[in-house]
Amino acid sequence: MGVLSNKIDKEQLKPGDHIYSWRQAYVYAHHGICVGEGKVIHFTRGAGQEIGTGTFLDRIIFSLSPAHPSDNPCPRCGDSLRLDGVILSCVDCFLCGGDLYLFEYGVSHVLFLVKARGGTCTLAESDPPEDVLHRASFLLENGFGVYHVFKNNCEDFAIYCKTGLLVSTSISVGRSGQAATLVAAASAIVSSPLRFLTTSFSGLAAVSYGMYCVSRLVSDIGVRRDIVKVPVERLVANPSLDDPSIANYILN
Repeated sequence: MGVLSNKIDKEQLKPGDHIYSWRQAYVYAHHGICVGEGKVIHFTRGAGQEIGTGTFLDRIIFSLSPAHPSDNPCPRCGDSLRLDGVILSCVDCFLCGGDLYLFEYGVSHVLFLVKARGGTCTLAESDPPEDVLHRASFLLENGFGVYHVFKNNCEDFAIYCKTGLLVSTSISVGRSGQAATLVAAASAIVSSPLRFLTTSFSGLAAVSYGMYCVSRLVSDIGVRRDIVKVPVERLVANPSLDDPSIANYILN
């Protein structure tokens, strides 16, 4: 891996790795947990489910579920690829023709900001591989709630498996760096009063990028104050599983 790219080969994969692959011309990335033997556990909205955000994001989400013709299913994955929720598939079906990337944990503040694209790394530390695999396997059997593009998506799932951390408030985005990037970009453009301090394009760009970096940094799970570690057994036992990002897991 390089500073600007987390791309790796399949031979470098280890059980417990958080991996991802870009979709739709690098608009969005799909995330999962490598469990060994060429298999990946990941969280997805099943192919064929078109009810979602009601925006162009639905087409992006739809692309996250790897699909084979119904009369020619993957010999390794079978019909499971047409299911929604937490599923197990082979690495090739997970990649869906894309390249393989490794999500980084415990990066420095400098490296985090250098990697300006969200959803590739975090300041938070990963738990040991055995804990990661336990969470992923447990959620494969019990589910991870309802998919939500901003609060409970595939990256949220993978980050929870790696860290056991949940957002304890229901008024912000989840753990996903991709969702935080969208929010950061919007706030950098329309929310900063500092934009009135300059009239030049270069000055406006510098101010906007600075606000974008600050917003991304404070939204990272490694520095947020509204984060609580929750055992996976307690997560699944809670009746409010429709939204694993809310504080009910901590309060109940």
